[in-house]
Amino acid sequence: MTVVNLPAVPRVLIAEADPWSRDMLKEVLLNVRCDARLDLCADGQQALELLAANPYDLVIVDWELPGVDGLNVLRSVRQRKRNPPLPFILMSSRSDSASVREALPLAPAAYLTKPLNMESLTHRLQDLLLAAGEEVSCEVPTLAPGMTLSVYLERRRELAEGAPLMTDVQLAVKRSLNPDGLDLTALEDEIRIDPQVTAVLIAAANSAAHHNGAAVQTVSQALHRLGTGQSMNLILGLALKRSARLSDPYLSDYAERYWDLSLHTAEYARTLARLLDLDQARCYCAGMLHCLGDLALLRCLQEWKQAGGELDEQEAVGEALAQFGAAYGSALRTRWRLPLELRELIAAVYQLGGGVYSREALVMNMAAQMARLTEHDGIEELAKSRTARLLKIGLPELMRMRKK
Repeated sequence: MTVVNLPAVPRVLIAEADPWSRDMLKEVLLNVRCDARLDLCADGQQALELLAANPYDLVIVDWELPGVDGLNVLRSVRQRKRNPPLPFILMSSRSDSASVREALPLAPAAYLTKPLNMESLTHRLQDLLLAAGEEVSCEVPTLAPGMTLSVYLERRRELAEGAPLMTDVQLAVKRSLNPDGLDLTALEDEIRIDPQVTAVLIAAANSAAHHNGAAVQTVSQALHRLGTGQSMNLILGLALKRSARLSDPYLSDYAERYWDLSLHTAEYARTLARLLDLDQARCYCAGMLHCLGDLALLRCLQEWKQAGGELDEQEAVGEALAQFGAAYGSALRTRWRLPLELRELIAAVYQLGGGVYSREALVMNMAAQMARLTEHDGIEELAKSRTARLLKIGLPELMRMRKK
């Protein structure tokens, strides 16, 4: 391993084609050195251009980059004969001895096989970026002078990290481990109730790096396409992000209400789908994701407070949710490229457009109406609704569902 005296603030290049893996690497690195200056890229040619233009203290590159591959990036770095050599972590899905022998003469600081072991990666980064016993702390960024809440939320809409975690993902992964490794079925039971984990896994499974067939629309499909190692890395990586959990009690109460609404909608949707012989898992996921924007907004409100912003809680939070909640959800679902079919089911939770409706869209609309009923609302009116008539669901079925 190469040991160098790093500057007070290291500059690091991460070159990884898959956006979700790239983001996970960023979070692991920032968890070790929150002050690091990061440059991110998705192909080998851009990596070479950045290396030619900037002095780096550490480079993390995937061998399987498009264009110029990671091994040739490493070869180019070593041809410059920097002294001491630039620390270079090479990642690869190739674990065969021939590939390792090909890379070793170029003296990478580490050769890590995919899916990555996050604990091993963290230790490598600590060795390369921290002196023995050193810890780095970073202050939360402050707001720009004159920044208003409305402008802040508008700017954050296209950059929001998504919803806060509503489950303990580290405990979920631990419970799903057994002597034979990670049990994907057990893991699904643990994490399918979390909107953020659901959205990220589905989005990652549909990224270019994994898109090799029909669009993934359920947690089970996502876990099996990603595999055990990548699924575990992505889930644990979510816990490293800033504001991954809501610490503000008032905002946490709001989030619990939206989460409860998501859970009830998802459960009603699954029950209706089972009754009508439709895709239960897809309807469940759509119900779980329909409050993603509201939850993401609450996370941004916490970041606003942490950065020194004031929040007149009851009035400001309610107004922000009404103004930005739907827009945040739409922006996230589009930016994360969730499948159109799944997005259409989520939209049906709120309203049914004109034209012909799929039975699953009708199920989502009915499930949402049931989830929003209070104990004083008459379910009889719901049984007379147009949605119930189109689904041919009567009062007896609705009453049985309500009692469960």
